[in-house]
Amino acid sequence: MTDIDRLAAEPRMIAYRARLTEMLNRVIDEAIAIQQIPAPTFHEGQRAAYIRSRFAGLDAVEVDALHNVYGCLRGVESTLPALLVAAHTDTVFEPDIPLTVHRNGSRIYGPGLGDNSLGVAALLAMVDILRDQPLPADVWFVANSREEGLGDLGGIRAVYGKLSAQLGAALIVEGIAFGRIYHAGIAVRRLKITCRTAGGHSWLHFGRPSAIHSLVQVAAQIAALQPPESPRTTYNIGMIEGGRSVNSIAPEASMFLDLRSEDRAALTTIENQIAALIDAARSPDVEFAVEVVGDRPAGHIPVSHPLVQMARAVLESMGIHPLYEAGSTDANVLLASGLPTITIGITQGGNAHREDEFIETANILDGLWQLLLLTVGAAGGLKSV
Repeated sequence: MTDIDRLAAEPRMIAYRARLTEMLNRVIDEAIAIQQIPAPTFHEGQRAAYIRSRFAGLDAVEVDALHNVYGCLRGVESTLPALLVAAHTDTVFEPDIPLTVHRNGSRIYGPGLGDNSLGVAALLAMVDILRDQPLPADVWFVANSREEGLGDLGGIRAVYGKLSAQLGAALIVEGIAFGRIYHAGIAVRRLKITCRTAGGHSWLHFGRPSAIHSLVQVAAQIAALQPPESPRTTYNIGMIEGGRSVNSIAPEASMFLDLRSEDRAALTTIENQIAALIDAARSPDVEFAVEVVGDRPAGHIPVSHPLVQMARAVLESMGIHPLYEAGSTDANVLLASGLPTITIGITQGGNAHREDEFIETANILDGLWQLLLLTVGAAGGLKSV
């Protein structure tokens, strides 16, 4: 029998499991309620206010200037390193996107429901379960902002800046990806590439350089690049904007480029290739500017690390063979700073960042149980499995 098996068999944990079962529908309903509150990156204030009200009873509850919401469950032994349990509140969806939710069998569809309204609802479920049951170490529950897009992990950076001296480990909670243990953060660079020209009238000045024409020519060359499969390296042109009118030669246009790699050197290589394409497109009449709008650091802990092995044991205790993953989450900042951190999911789902995003309800109870075992184990001084 493993330490996790022994923990799960304790009377208090059996009682917790029963309570989670009773709470399951309420957790799902709360995930939908959170999803219905618009929270584009940089505009998470409404969700922050809701979550702050749900943190009542915790110590040191506050909302900072970035809409990060903090609450601490004080431990019995104040000298022990604290545990951070965090879930991001922002979504990729603008306020005008309909937040319609519908069910189809075991699936619930809704933009932002899995990423990350369910993760936040799971965080609140842990608060409800543990609020009156202090663990050996402090547990900081944080609903943080600015994880998505151009937020550049600004929320978790501020959280770590505030709490770093107290922390010994962290759990990052996502709604989707149950059964996976993210123990490594991939390097990410995000660039805004802007082209500028003199512009003009589409008929009178035909032949003059167009910022849009020049930009899309570079974009086509980027799209033809073949990044290495190992270390895995990717690119994506996520947005293009610019121009003045349909009958104007565009004086300015921009595109936003997302670059990712498992290896920082490989990321630098593809960024240099793109810089060379841009340099070749410059001329006296065509100007390009490149701005770094996102820079997510890389970091990892080995699969052999006790925190990863604890997560493995938790999943295996439920008959699930874990998958070890690298990804881009709030954990990047913490791992790069040397804090042992893993990212876990509450259920399975799909179509993240699309309006037909969905979650599977069948796994949610196991996902919540997983998070509870990890929270109690990591904050309770469980060092081996």
